[in-house]
Amino acid sequence: MIESHAPAPPGAPPPWRCPARLPVRQGTGRFLVLVCVFVCAACGLVYELELVALASYLMGDSVTQASVVLSVMVFAMGIGSLAAKRLRPLAAAGFAAIEVVLALVGGCSAMALYAAFAWTGDWGGLWADGPRVLIVAFSLAIGLLIGAEVPLLMELIQRIRRQDAGGAVADLFAADYVGALVGGLAFPFLLLPRLGQLTSSLLTGAVNVAAGGALVLGLFRRDLTRRARCALAVAGIAVLGVLACAAVLVDDFERAARHAMYGDHVRVALRTGVQEVVLTGDADGGPVGLYLDGRLRGGGPAARRYHQALVRPAMHGPHGRVLILGGGDGLAAREVLARPGVDRLDVVEPDAGLLRLARTDPALSRLNEHALDDPRVHVTVADAFDRLRKIPPDAYDVVITDLPDPGETAGAKLYSQEFYGLARRALRPAGRLAVHAGPVATRPHAFWTVETTLRAAGLHTAAYRTSGDGDGDWGFVLAAGDRPPGLRLDPGERELRERTEGLRASTLLHPRY
Repeated sequence: MIESHAPAPPGAPPPWRCPARLPVRQGTGRFLVLVCVFVCAACGLVYELELVALASYLMGDSVTQASVVLSVMVFAMGIGSLAAKRLRPLAAAGFAAIEVVLALVGGCSAMALYAAFAWTGDWGGLWADGPRVLIVAFSLAIGLLIGAEVPLLMELIQRIRRQDAGGAVADLFAADYVGALVGGLAFPFLLLPRLGQLTSSLLTGAVNVAAGGALVLGLFRRDLTRRARCALAVAGIAVLGVLACAAVLVDDFERAARHAMYGDHVRVALRTGVQEVVLTGDADGGPVGLYLDGRLRGGGPAARRYHQALVRPAMHGPHGRVLILGGGDGLAAREVLARPGVDRLDVVEPDAGLLRLARTDPALSRLNEHALDDPRVHVTVADAFDRLRKIPPDAYDVVITDLPDPGETAGAKLYSQEFYGLARRALRPAGRLAVHAGPVATRPHAFWTVETTLRAAGLHTAAYRTSGDGDGDWGFVLAAGDRPPGLRLDPGERELRERTEGLRASTLLHPRY
């Protein structure tokens, strides 16, 4: 990429009068610029992936969040490229200034978004969509700055030795694309699992400002006045200081944010390979709260009503062999084992960390009444869909799906017609399938789409709901293969007969939640 190229054809004169005076040979100088292109591209893609991951974690629906973040950033990159044309005469100073701002904005974006979600996410009113607006704003700002990098780096390459535009673009884009590859692989396989989202973004910002500052102050320092060099050095050091201080305080920040969301009694907080698990309350017998990815799944009377409403209607009838898909907290298993006549209970849970916590944590194991240690319980760590494909026909009397809400894009396949077809195959002739279908009051379309999808898979259905926290509720569907299921409900649970018509079933290729 640093070989000689044909001279540029005659045309508009460049905004500079003579080649840059470099402290190294031209070939070495071009190589160093391309190295900087590589580093900046890697950092830029990490910023993008970090925003997508954080938006998906905080607000769910990963497809929507990824679409919004990436489309806004690509649009902003185009605007940034156009705006950078005005900085061509001051390419070195402009590039350094952009890297300083980008490092600060991109490096601190995760902390700012998480802080807004933790401390203002429940404000409502005009700020009800505040975190979403901030994600779009950060995507726009970071995209503008990333887009401005390429024209200025192209100008710096040409400052070293002017060449034909095609050759310069080929060199620059090659380094850019390879850097994007490295950044895209480093985020999920190295940065996120080892450092977490917050520290990863801070480290990326530090690398970003260091690379930009080293290139300009080391290679193009003669293009800057002494005052400009001092100003850029001070700004870069200041940004590095801010990022370093944030990295030192990141653990305290996370604890404070968790306390803001979950209260002052956060006892366990861990990020498994699947989700964030938070336990609140006292380990010595006080109230316990289990939160999975920020949502209350266990503890308190409301959460107990959820598991009772999910399990008990399905247990009327033969129930010698039961399968729970999900339910790694052991709370659904507790309700199953409370019913006499259970010979075997299989639990399929993808999160080994949650299973370990449910067995070893004193408060959580007490809450699930040590259900996972019962000799009738057999636990498998696996994806529910993959496990269903391996189960032989007519294997279970009852199948219970204790899974995240259908609105979570990552779990949409677990609410698909194909998934329910596999579940129906696993049921014995008189078997029942119990499905958590999300809230009825706030998301009726998703709820009735689940019910429609079950019927499309050849199952007879009966829908019902129970009250949750405050004005919320939980919706469920009991299904059977051979005939409509008999629905026996506890006080506080109500059958739903007025279904929404005209909905289409959700499939693997056409998710409709």
